[in-house]
Amino acid sequence: MSLTVSPRVVKLTTRTEVDIKRSFPQPALRRIGAWVFLDHFGPTKQVDGMVVARHPHTGLQTVTWPFAGEVEHRDSVGSVATLRAGQLNLMTAGSGISHSEISLVGPSSLHAAQLWLALPESARNVEPFFENHAELPVLDFGSSQAKVFIGSLGSAVSPATIYSPLVGAELQVSGEIELPLDRSFEHGILVVSGEVSVNGTPVAVDDLIYLPVGETATVTGSGVALLLGGEPFREHIVMWWNFIGRSHSEIVAWREAWNAQELQWSDFEDKVGGWIPAPQLPNVTLQARS
Repeated sequence: MSLTVSPRVVKLTTRTEVDIKRSFPQPALRRIGAWVFLDHFGPTKQVDGMVVARHPHTGLQTVTWPFAGEVEHRDSVGSVATLRAGQLNLMTAGSGISHSEISLVGPSSLHAAQLWLALPESARNVEPFFENHAELPVLDFGSSQAKVFIGSLGSAVSPATIYSPLVGAELQVSGEIELPLDRSFEHGILVVSGEVSVNGTPVAVDDLIYLPVGETATVTGSGVALLLGGEPFREHIVMWWNFIGRSHSEIVAWREAWNAQELQWSDFEDKVGGWIPAPQLPNVTLQARS
């Protein structure tokens, strides 16, 4: 059965004056395929409201998708990129990477989605790398369209590197779209703006409707939505702070090494300066979850 999930609001000092709406993970929805994290923030008139100092990632891919505004990305493999609306930043952390982000003053507001993909065991220790994709395939549905930023939808295949069967697309809805979903995937549709219904059910802005394996989707209305999907990700993972591992001991080792700034990927030059220490671990043994 489908499930509608409302986000919880998270306040982050790295995104001042900006409410972060976190759709998952939360008790009602842990993941969608390999998608394990979804934050939606903005729109806001404060175009320079995001300043994220150097911080680490392991075992995952970060997917940054802006609807408006510009963000500068820098990382420990030497990447420098300015991300604009309709473009994809994809950072594969693999065995370890650090990066920073700062929003730039521009003509439009700050509005974006930040997502994580868990890497499968076969790929979680790959060498880190970064991709920016400005040219992405579009599926037309009459007056509506789907821009596929990662994975595939129907005949549209993104050039972005993936390690699990999945899809991520921005839907510009004006009328009706019968999405050509892969029936082996589970899916989620997040309404970003406007008035949008999925399979006849109105979905409020910032809410996400989850569709289990085998479900179809007819999207109607006028607005913008994000489509996420993938084969169910069966591996057990430990996700804590910015790390995805497979055991408590792995997380502890990464945390200690990062806070001691002992990792070869700890340092690089950027406009932000400084770095974000990892918080205290909870007084429990972190358990792997499927």
